[in-house]
Amino acid sequence: MARRTIRPSASTPTPGTTARTSPAPLGHHSTGRLHWWGTLLYPLGLVGIFLLGQVLLGLGGVPVAQQPTLAAIPALLALLVSLPRRLRRCWGSDGPWRSLGVRTTPRAGVRSLLGGLGLAALLLALVCGALALAGGLHWQPRLNGGMVVNGLLLGLGVGFAEELLFRGWLMGELGLLVGNRRALWGQALLFSLVHLRLNLSPLLLLGLLGGLLLLGLALGQRRRADEGGIWGAIGLHGGLVGGWFLLAQGLVILQPHAPTWLLGPANPIGGLAGWLGLSLLVGWQSHRWARQGQGR
Repeated sequence: MARRTIRPSASTPTPGTTARTSPAPLGHHSTGRLHWWGTLLYPLGLVGIFLLGQVLLGLGGVPVAQQPTLAAIPALLALLVSLPRRLRRCWGSDGPWRSLGVRTTPRAGVRSLLGGLGLAALLLALVCGALALAGGLHWQPRLNGGMVVNGLLLGLGVGFAEELLFRGWLMGELGLLVGNRRALWGQALLFSLVHLRLNLSPLLLLGLLGGLLLLGLALGQRRRADEGGIWGAIGLHGGLVGGWFLLAQGLVILQPHAPTWLLGPANPIGGLAGWLGLSLLVGWQSHRWARQGQGR
């Protein structure tokens, strides 16, 4: 097999200059074996494990509603076991978890996580405010301990697993293959395509695709702003998922006549309110990064 030498990115410091932190990869990557076909086949293998798990659970008589959650467990375990080996072999990384943005100082990780959660709260407040003004929801608290636990587990589980895969691995690997700028857009595009719901009408499908693309960009920018760590992206992503679950299931009542163009197709990021909030976030983070770059 041909061996590919990984060249330092534009962010690698030269003698006499100040280092500029790159979102990915973070470890020491001198040589490795990277091929496009490997980047494509690796996530397909994880999807195969997930689908096989669902088939086996179905044959075992497990209710359909429980199959995706249970089938995700072996797929996640396979991801956690295989990722470090892949990074050592293909990236030449001597610190896989640091390269993925998982390993960082406790203080930096907690600060980033709380910052991401705060941004998620602001975005959800914008969506709920817009819906309230349009008469699409009203306040009716009915939370209980079980809902809170489910919301926390849902947010943490989805946030960690998807950020590890998309912003940790995919964004880093694309960065080695095509550069960090293209990697930011590439991971956002793939993230949006994976989460599409093809049973929607073309207009609603376009709205959801645009919202998912904006979310992918915002999450990628979050990792870059956090100097390669993914805990801020986990907080933002998990906060949106878990926060919306708690809002819809235990705090507000969504009216049947709520405008779909504002709320989105059962996902607020696919509506106008979600687009507006995410566009503001992406614009703010881009402006902040540009200012920081000028000051280096």
